[in-house]
Amino acid sequence: MDFSFTEEQTLLRNTVQSFLQDKYDFDTRRKISASADGWSKEIWGQFAELGLLAAPFSEEQGGLGGGPIDTMILMEEFGRHLVIEPFMETVVICGGFLREAGTAAQQEAHIPGIVGGENVWAFGYAEPQGRYNLADLVTTAKADGDGYVINGYKAVVLGAPWADKLIISARTSGGQRDAEGVSLFIVDKSAAGVSTRDYPTVDGRRSSGV
Repeated sequence: MDFSFTEEQTLLRNTVQSFLQDKYDFDTRRKISASADGWSKEIWGQFAELGLLAAPFSEEQGGLGGGPIDTMILMEEFGRHLVIEPFMETVVICGGFLREAGTAAQQEAHIPGIVGGENVWAFGYAEPQGRYNLADLVTTAKADGDGYVINGYKAVVLGAPWADKLIISARTSGGQRDAEGVSLFIVDKSAAGVSTRDYPTVDGRRSSGV
């Protein structure tokens, strides 16, 4: 079995390595973390220009047609430099939901904004009583006309202070800990009734209670 990178994967690794070595040393990272925003929109935009935010998406979705290995390469390099910007939250997790489970309309509406760096996403799944059981939810979603009304609280939503879009897990049927009856909803963070409590994390990033 051949475990070597393809030419394209090697180029991707070299590109991100070179960029981070030049632009994201530890002092830079510390200054970004200590800034009022807690992240760098400029760096995020440069990630988009380099195609890093597009790597996991198919060419039909406006991406570069990469796969799990490409994502692994990026995550390894981002981890080596302790990158604060929300690549995991926006591209890997929320982008992955859209890529694998989103409708064609949702993909068309939202993936270009991720690829282009215009939109930041965060995933709200944890609840104080959950104890790592992803199905233990007291957040509910009740049908209301053509939409839903969501009531609940999500704890430690990483990257939420920077996000304009959220994916929220909520119970649509069943009991509090049932494996079935859990749904995911795209929520505008600016929607009426959404409030956040933002705070720094011990690793110098930012999180919210939503």
